[in-house]
Amino acid sequence: MKIALAGNPNSGKTTLFNAITGQIEHVGNWSGVTVEKKEGDVKQSLNPRNEDLVVVDLPGAYSMSPYTSEESVTRDFVQNENPDVIINIVDSTNISRSLYFTTQLLELGIPVVIALNKSDLTDKKGNTIDVPALSDALKCPVIVTVATKSADNGLLELIDAVIALGKSNKKQIPNIGVAKKASTKEEFEKADKKRYAFINDVVTDVERRKISSEKQTLQDKADRIIAHKWLGIPIFVVIIWLVFSISQTWVGPLFADIFVGWIDKVYEGVASLLGENVNPVVAALLLDGIIGGVGAVIGFLPLIMVLFFCLALLEDSGYMARVAIVLDRFFKKVGLSGRSIIPMIIGTGCGIPGVMATRTIKNERQRRTTAMLTPFMPCGAKLPIIALFAGVFFNDNSWVGTSMYFLGIIVIIISALIIRRITGDYSKSYFIMELPEYRWPSLKRASISVLMRAKAFIVKAGTIILVCNAVVQILQTFDWQFQVVAETAPETSILAGIASPLALLFIPLGFGLWQFAAAAVTGFIAKENVVGTLAVCFSITNFIDVEELALVGGSAEVSAIFGISAVAALSYLVFNLFTPPCFAAIGAMRSELESSKWLWGAVGFQMGMGYVIAFLVYQIGTLITTGTLGQGFIGGLIAVAIIVGYVVYLMRKGSKSAQISAGMQSVKV
Repeated sequence: MKIALAGNPNSGKTTLFNAITGQIEHVGNWSGVTVEKKEGDVKQSLNPRNEDLVVVDLPGAYSMSPYTSEESVTRDFVQNENPDVIINIVDSTNISRSLYFTTQLLELGIPVVIALNKSDLTDKKGNTIDVPALSDALKCPVIVTVATKSADNGLLELIDAVIALGKSNKKQIPNIGVAKKASTKEEFEKADKKRYAFINDVVTDVERRKISSEKQTLQDKADRIIAHKWLGIPIFVVIIWLVFSISQTWVGPLFADIFVGWIDKVYEGVASLLGENVNPVVAALLLDGIIGGVGAVIGFLPLIMVLFFCLALLEDSGYMARVAIVLDRFFKKVGLSGRSIIPMIIGTGCGIPGVMATRTIKNERQRRTTAMLTPFMPCGAKLPIIALFAGVFFNDNSWVGTSMYFLGIIVIIISALIIRRITGDYSKSYFIMELPEYRWPSLKRASISVLMRAKAFIVKAGTIILVCNAVVQILQTFDWQFQVVAETAPETSILAGIASPLALLFIPLGFGLWQFAAAAVTGFIAKENVVGTLAVCFSITNFIDVEELALVGGSAEVSAIFGISAVAALSYLVFNLFTPPCFAAIGAMRSELESSKWLWGAVGFQMGMGYVIAFLVYQIGTLITTGTLGQGFIGGLIAVAIIVGYVVYLMRKGSKSAQISAGMQSVKV
């Protein structure tokens, strides 16, 4: 039996899916988290008779007339895949909004069971819903559920109702008053009026709301401060700074010390097993290339896990949705909207689902622009780079990581303005978002979210990063005649030969060494490779030394091995953050942009933006700290002038096209 889960965004649909199937899909306290359908079998405890029950979690939708590509997935599945039963998740705290979609589902003639979700919040407010009356009005079973509870959640009753209805194939369509499918705008408006009239009558009959004497609820009072157009920004800054302080300075290092100790023991254990008679090339490949390179990346996992845990708590509490509201007014000025912020916040975990979440954006140009700019937000794969350079060169100051997030936002705003000028699209954007209620975040959900991301991180480290570091070690071990490179002449290696020409381009950016060029290139495969490749190239087993100079608090030893200034390190950091993302994220961009022209334009724009920002950071930073310009200033200035000049040309071309288009429209009028 094929069961479709359908409902409005933020109705608890994915939470219900996880509770029914036992799977662990990401749950966000805002709309747009589920961007494609997901399937799972009903778990044994809810299906004791072992019925063949497959549940499909569909993206949130407000209507069967889709406004976004995400909603199209839901409509197409329900209409074309012939599910046996639809579980329609209705938010009991706002049934009047949910029932519009419900009535459209009921008219399809497919058996529907309504899961009246979030009933605990309804009870908490003192409101009541007459469930039998609602079931009678809609001519379908209505089951009260609380998907977030582990017991007495109504899920067993829900599945029983689904099985019974699916076997009976009972279909009763309520008398909504819409006789036929609308084919014209007038018929659609007339049908809508009848639909809303039916919904209002049902809500009036079944819902009883507690009348509060307070003009403002506690949530309203909190939003007047947290979501304030001016206070919201400094509050956001402080919260992000606290998150980085907790993860990078206070709590994260405590776990990192323990974790790195385990990695050192593995290294020492393998070294003792190999003994002294083993081939030095094999020993270097296994110890330095695989264990050392992968271990250098894995060593930052505790810091990343603490960071993700804090962000998961903020998301679950309902705060991150307020961030979208706070930043909306800035994004509207550059042709985007607050809805563009949601993919970018999702992208702080991983750029791939962040890019995919742009499907919720209706306007095509805004959707493509958002998909193009979302990778500018530092994702989980970039956090080891931030942690490494913040610890080695800046005494692990929390301002480094915090500033990278806000620099990302600034870069996105500037880039959006540029792209708007290039495309010549000056259409206004509007953003309407239902704010979820504040709630105490769930430690369990946050822990599950962190474990999922940790698992993905470790899997990547054990596959892509392991292979990449092994290849880097081999290329560094041999020269072009496939002879082992002498320890005193690493520049004769194959890796150095490949990376050295690229390093010339990076001299104006402050890191014109072949080791840094090689790490930047491998970073396009997976951003974590930057740390692993640096570890291999500089023969550093671990960046976090728990016995001598801990990375947390600064490491003069590691910075001396790198041989670059703090300003150059900051330049290298921003270069890796704002150049194109990993290949997997570029693949997601290709899917969402739906245009090779936009894809190559996006990659070129990202590469140019990263180069220009790194050039400005190094040259201006060097001028401030030493009083002189950095090395390679003239060459870098020429390169930057070419990049900026071409962008200005495209912007002027786009403006002319917009003027011609506006003139043609005025003539038609």
